[in-house]
Amino acid sequence: MDDLSTTANLLGDPGRAAMLLRLMGGVALPAGELARAANVAPQTASGHLARMVEGRVLNMECQGRHRYYRLASEEVGDAIEALLRLTIRTPDIKGSVAPRKATAGTLAHARTCYSHLAGWLGVAIAEAMERRGILLAADAKTYAITTAGRGWFESTLSIQAASPQDRQRDIARRCLDWTERRHHLSGVIGRAMYKRFLELNWLAPVRGTRAVRVTVEGKKQFWDLLRLPLG
Repeated sequence: MDDLSTTANLLGDPGRAAMLLRLMGGVALPAGELARAANVAPQTASGHLARMVEGRVLNMECQGRHRYYRLASEEVGDAIEALLRLTIRTPDIKGSVAPRKATAGTLAHARTCYSHLAGWLGVAIAEAMERRGILLAADAKTYAITTAGRGWFESTLSIQAASPQDRQRDIARRCLDWTERRHHLSGVIGRAMYKRFLELNWLAPVRGTRAVRVTVEGKKQFWDLLRLPLG
């Protein structure tokens, strides 16, 4: 119980929360940039960062005189996403959660979730893969990659669907999207897929944010491969 309250306190401070959200892109950032994200003085930021490293929420690495910080694990990213799902509830007149319209270029449309693709686009891709028999929902938290799906990942994206050291439950995970309230693909294959989309120039990061945009080539490829209409 003490560990739970300690971790909750680390995530709950507004300044620390701003830093954690800035790190949800899966990259390591310097202390100065995180201080600006939290709108606090460098000395205050150093105190926050030290507490989060001690609490195993962040990892720190040194390069010369500079210190860089990143989320300690994908599980930390999952915890932050879970909290975000609680914060955006907007009940309509019937008491249900009203969906938000996803506009291209926004976090709701397409963004990084730690190191995989999330938002409307991430959900749409996962659902298209299910329709095409590439993925199957194995249980509440896991996708199964079909035999045809393994061939699709390897021939279409040059991605090996699994390696011997990967644990089965980590290969293809179902991650509940905090803006869509539906699942997108995470885990080993989700991370590899997002990385490949960047390499192929189908997606491009929006500078200074976790949002990503679909390129002209990406719109063509997502339609040809998955029949996703992206305009």
